[in-house]
Amino acid sequence: MNEKETSVCPLEYRYGSPEMRSIFTREATLKRLVEVEAALLRGLEAAGFAPEGCWRRLQECASGIKVEELDSLEARVGHDIAALAFLLGEKCGECGGYVHLGATSYDIVDTAWALALKEALAILKKRLRSVLALLAELTERHADLVMAGRTHGRHALPITLGFKLANYVYELSRSYERLCESAKRVVRGKISGAVGTMAAWFQHGLLVEGWTLKALDLEPHSITTQVAPRDGFAEIVCNLAILGSQLDRLSLEIRELMRDEIEELLTVEQRTGSSTMPHKKNPVLAERVSGLARILRGLCLTALENVVLLHERDLTNSSVERIMLPHAFLVSDQMLADTLRALECLYVNEKAIKRNLNASRGLMASECILVKLVLKAGMPRHEAHELLSSLATRVSNGSGFEDVLRESRVVELLDWGEIQECFDYSRYLGNYRQLIERALGYYRKVIESC
Repeated sequence: MNEKETSVCPLEYRYGSPEMRSIFTREATLKRLVEVEAALLRGLEAAGFAPEGCWRRLQECASGIKVEELDSLEARVGHDIAALAFLLGEKCGECGGYVHLGATSYDIVDTAWALALKEALAILKKRLRSVLALLAELTERHADLVMAGRTHGRHALPITLGFKLANYVYELSRSYERLCESAKRVVRGKISGAVGTMAAWFQHGLLVEGWTLKALDLEPHSITTQVAPRDGFAEIVCNLAILGSQLDRLSLEIRELMRDEIEELLTVEQRTGSSTMPHKKNPVLAERVSGLARILRGLCLTALENVVLLHERDLTNSSVERIMLPHAFLVSDQMLADTLRALECLYVNEKAIKRNLNASRGLMASECILVKLVLKAGMPRHEAHELLSSLATRVSNGSGFEDVLRESRVVELLDWGEIQECFDYSRYLGNYRQLIERALGYYRKVIESC
């Protein structure tokens, strides 16, 4: 039987890159657990609790341990880390007698999680940088392409496509910043014993911790119970959920602007859109991003529930994290890959953008005219609003807003040339260029700092 036939979870064969998936395999998990046990021996050596050279010896003798061997022993003893400590003790001769001395299981598990998250975050940050770089490039390329801005799904005021995309550059840069900041609090080791006091190492606990984590290139938590504080995992997962929602918003933008009535943006990847309708080209990548975002948001609640543990710890967190953390990272990985692919395949239909710009028959000029009525004609703002709102209702297929204004008292209050200026949408874009550059500047600063 092949992998797809034997796998239950789609993450094992459908979602997430091989690079990300390899971090959370059974083999990779076992390797990290052994790595932490070996590093702990380094700390025990430094404190005089284990003979010199044992941590090197453990690295050698542990290389032959297989997942199947560990599973078999765990089935008998009912404890994965106890089974691992026993196997290492049996295989490593004299040095095996010092394996796991003074440690609790979650010294090993939580520190191994830190190593896994360090790798996983590096992959996500790399993918997010690629998405941001492409979005920034598209922003600059289309900085001056005027299009209809929409609120509540309807025409509002003119913007540019570059301005629209710059908002996504800004939002996703904030998520990149969050991932960098979260890593400082979460990618930390936990070497502190059964309830966190380091009692088994007498007064040498900080020395054991220091040498252990130095070997793993990790900083320690300042203080822990038997486990590292779970708010860190909640922070990471919730930050991934925020990132997922931002990618969902960008995907929804693409999906909406791909509608047949609009067709301003099109993802043109070569794939079958429908099993029965040959003409269909569907935004399947964007839709998958939106679907997977729902999984991430659900995991956010799970992560928050997992912060709550009884006293110095209970076991309610363990089963949750085995599922939650790999899923959160693999789903995020897939969403970033899909977003990048959708952007790479993005086609900007300038003809459709121009057509849609004129679809509201000039009504997007109303605010500009309102402001001129107040500033140049001295009309109170609320009266100008009421007047223009009434005139807007007269716009129909037969007459545009410009035609309606010609037959209104507005022409008595403003020069026709001033009125016509408002229908040149490229002149009513405010400080769009400076705002775009400010967003891009923020993006560059964030990327350079982390």
